[in-house]
Parts: sequence; C-alpha cells; structure tokens
Amino acid sequence: MHDLNNNRIEPGWYYRLSRFFKDIFSEPVYKIPLDAGFSCPNRDGTIGSEGCSYCYNPSFAPFSNREKPLSLKEQLEKGKKKSGPAKYLAYFQAYTNTYAPAEKLKILYDQALSDPEVIGLSIATRPDCVTDEVLELLKNYAARFHLWVEYGLQSANDLTLKRINRGHDAASFARAVEKTKNKGIYICAHIILGLPGETGDMIFKTIDLLNKCGVDGVKFHHLQVISHTALEKEFRAGAINLFDTAADYIPVLCDCLERLSPKMVIHRLASQATSKELLIAPHWPEGSGQIASMVENELRQRGSYQGCKFR
Repeated sequence: MHDLNNNRIEPGWYYRLSRFFKDIFSEPVYKIPLDAGFSCPNRDGTIGSEGCSYCYNPSFAPFSNREKPLSLKEQLEKGKKKSGPAKYLAYFQAYTNTYAPAEKLKILYDQALSDPEVIGLSIATRPDCVTDEVLELLKNYAARFHLWVEYGLQSANDLTLKRINRGHDAASFARAVEKTKNKGIYICAHIILGLPGETGDMIFKTIDLLNKCGVDGVKFHHLQVISHTALEKEFRAGAINLFDTAADYIPVLCDCLERLSPKMVIHRLASQATSKELLIAPHWPEGSGQIASMVENELRQRGSYQGCKFR
C-alpha cells in the first residue's frame, strides 16, 4: 500500500489525485463512472423515501439511464479515454454501491474487474451501508487490486444532516471509517461546502472530523441546486444562499485546504453537474481546469498551501 506519509506538499500547492496516481503507477489512471442498478435506503423506504434534499443522480452520473440501461461492459467501453496508454478504475457511482448482499456485489465487481485495463475499483456508498460481510469482501479485493471506498459525509454537523434529510449522523461516518481502516482500502470522504445554515466554523468542524478520522482523500463539492429535488423548492422560495460565482467559493475552499492534513488526496475541488438542463443554480462559466488554476493562484497569493494550518 502506498505510504502517504512520505508525500510533501510544496508551498502554493495541494495534493492532486493525478499526482497520487503518478506516485504509484507508471501511466495515467482514470475513473470510469458506472451505474450498476443500485438503489438507496433513503429512497426505497428503509430509512426514507424522499432521498437527500440535494440529490438527483442523473445530474452527476453520466450513465444513469434506468429506462435504457447499458451493461457494465458497455459503460466501461464508452468511458475509456483514448489518449495513449492508461489504466482505469471502475467507479461504482450511482446511488449506494454497497447496498446489496455481498454475493451480489461480488458478481458486479468481478464483471468490472474482468476488463484487463481496469486495475481496481472506486465504490461510492453511504457510511450506514457497509456491513462486516461487505467489508471482508472489499478487503479481499484490496489485497489484489487498487481500491477506494468513497463515503458520503457532506457535513459533520448533525443539524445540517437532518435538514438535508441525509438519514444518518456524523457518528455513523466515523464508525464506518474506523471499521474500514487497516484493510488495505483507501478511504475518501465527500463533503459539500455552502449547505443551508452552515457557518464558517461549521465547515471547519467538518474538516476537523476528516483530519481526526484520518481518511486518505476528500471530494469537495459546492452546493448546487438540481431540478427534481427538495432543494429546488427551497431555492425557489428564497430560502437557500449559494456561492454565486467561483470567485466567492475559492476563498472558502482554500481556507479548508489550509486546515486539511497535507497527506489527504484531493479528488475533486468543486461539483460537476453532467447536465446543464438539470442544473438550476449556480451557473459558473469556469470548468474544472480553471477552478484548479484559481485555487493555485489563491494559495500562492496567500503564501499558503494544503496543511499549512493543520494541527
């Protein structure tokens, strides 16, 4: 397993996922998002039926078409980048990708790993949907393949989690991370900046939890209002404030990066809606590359870098 402790962040910089892969592999590694047909306990009535207030999967899962579903093999082929030698992670992205018996999960994961260009898995799930049996299955994969588990936290503040109808508390995340550790599995956390009612101190509380739990990576998202969600109704009623521009968001993101452990891999800096039609607000003209440049410029202007305020 790659030793994150040997990595140092240069001033004015942050620990990119691309650099992490370069440190381990001799060629680029890309993630291919997949929809394997999973459901979610916050939608099927187990926990709730409304889902998280911000969530509509087709807005971020490019192959999430339940009317005309593609096989995993077809999705992998469509997702491959033809830009020279590369390897791929099969990214089980849509809905909750450990929400099934272990024997069913094994069939699906094995299908993805049967592709010779796929070197591992990245599995997005909820922290309340990982049983001991599933973790044992993942441990076995991690001994042979590169494996990330991505837990949706969103916020460390239980009042916020309740407001967005998340269906679990922050302690559930901490327990899931603790159970996942020491199994050869890399752990990534998803968080959303700008959630309703959250102050700067509340955002820093989320960063502190990530540091305390010792996760290996983080995906930052800015709050977006997506069509077909409960958040859309709140937004149209004037009850939601957003980062109207990327320039509003970058300073808050950099505040977080400064406090984040320098060992933590940054998987994403901002949300990426796959459909302009589904995105209601905010509409930023900047793409992911421009966001990255803005972050680097902000950190350089501050004379700071990821982890410079980490304690």
